[in-house]
Amino acid sequence: MPDVRLASPQGKWILLTTVLGSSMAMLDSTVVNVALPRIGRDLDASLSALQWTVNAYMVTLAGLILLGGALGDRFGRRKVFVVGVVWFAVASLLCGIAPNAGVLIAARALQGVGGALLTPGHWR
Repeated sequence: MPDVRLASPQGKWILLTTVLGSSMAMLDSTVVNVALPRIGRDLDASLSALQWTVNAYMVTLAGLILLGGALGDRFGRRKVFVVGVVWFAVASLLCGIAPNAGVLIAARALQGVGGALLTPGHWR
């Protein structure tokens, strides 16, 4: 892979992209807390289901973030980052159309996997 300097135009875009990707994953870990009361009402979810809505994301993200970094080292950081962004976006869509709390929890776990793939990646 070519050496890219941060001061170059390409380096600035790479930095912006990776910061936005990581921010998206980190923001998603907290923003759902704001929507929990509405989620509970709309999906008729119990308190434990709402707790799992938050925990499913955090557990998969925390549990797989080191694997995401290792996959980036092995297969290329850019490839793993792009897969992570696409995975995260598809899982976000699934969260948005979830008909019940069980599907939402599963989609949030998938979101955590995508977040784990896109968070540690950066280009040299």
